[in-house]
Amino acid sequence: MRRTSIAILLGALGMASNVLANEELKIGLLSTLSGPGAALGNEIKDGFELALEKNNNQLGGVSTKLIVADDQQKADEGRQAAERLLRRDKVDLMTGMVFSNVLLPVMPRILNSDTIYVSTNTGPADYAGAKCHPNFFTVSWQNEDIPSAMGQYVTDKNHKSVFLIAPNYPGGKESIDGFKRYFKGDVADEVYVKLGQLDFAAEVAQIRASGADAVFFFLPGGMGVSFIKQLVSSGLNKQLAIYTPGFSADQDTIKAVGDPMLGMMNASQWSPDLDNAANNEFVTLFKEKYGRIPSMYAAQGYDAARLIDSAIKNINGDYKDNEKLRAEIKKANFDSVRGDFSFNNNNYPIQNYYMREVYKNENGEMTNRILETIFEKYEDPFSGQCGL
Repeated sequence: MRRTSIAILLGALGMASNVLANEELKIGLLSTLSGPGAALGNEIKDGFELALEKNNNQLGGVSTKLIVADDQQKADEGRQAAERLLRRDKVDLMTGMVFSNVLLPVMPRILNSDTIYVSTNTGPADYAGAKCHPNFFTVSWQNEDIPSAMGQYVTDKNHKSVFLIAPNYPGGKESIDGFKRYFKGDVADEVYVKLGQLDFAAEVAQIRASGADAVFFFLPGGMGVSFIKQLVSSGLNKQLAIYTPGFSADQDTIKAVGDPMLGMMNASQWSPDLDNAANNEFVTLFKEKYGRIPSMYAAQGYDAARLIDSAIKNINGDYKDNEKLRAEIKKANFDSVRGDFSFNNNNYPIQNYYMREVYKNENGEMTNRILETIFEKYEDPFSGQCGL
């Protein structure tokens, strides 16, 4: 009788295991794939898809279906797309959003459905502090972190007066806040423009009249391309030092602007020349597949997939158990392309931040290289407010 019971139990476990094995992990990648910010979302998608392809379309040994949706950089579109992914497609995890003005209105619906979200880009203060959530993980950075590194660097260079410009949305305001957190000089002016603005004639005139000896700007996607071109046309790039987060001096901007970008200083948590095995493999595979040097956005998408892969693998494919999956994601037990990486108590990264310079490599390609480390194992300023 006892042997029969054991046999039945083992048979049941085997059946459960086979059912799980035959199920398909569904990941919803909701990102900005059209409009002025499309280059950023497509880089994230390409990085994630590369990691998935490398694993034979499996994550954690489980057959994986990536369902891609475009939020068009609009909150309403993001809400509708998220609803479809959750209700119709019944995705198990979500990822991919670029802009905080889309993520913030959409996130309550995702988190309230008990769906884990892995942010591949924006890391708003809302979920870094008192409102931190066990289902929200950021594999990139907190919005202030990279600008904070830039503020420290500009202070170290003894600039006395800096003109600040960013889009008028949460990510833009937090970027300026991050810069000011470490910059010790004077702010000549602080200007916020419409998200998506491409004509900066008025702002260039303001910069010229401000008396600043440097400019710090955060203008993602096509905004940054237009701004840099107009600065160069005005000749201000020869009169002022120009600083930016890595977002606005990455491969998408370099490709669009060209040689005027040479020598531009920017901060980032990652660079294509970081010398570790995971990054060397990533850069090689990305160039082979897409014919271009990856951006930090692509690196973040790739790392997000690898993080999910490691977590599911370490719980033997039991991805339906959110408690187990959350705990394993929290461990960040994977080889990140940026090197040392761990999650803080608030599920935001603890990592290094570097100063990069745009240059031409030995193949004549314009890209970034690391000059120095600004912060080591940096923790965002909001983690102490999180009760996780």
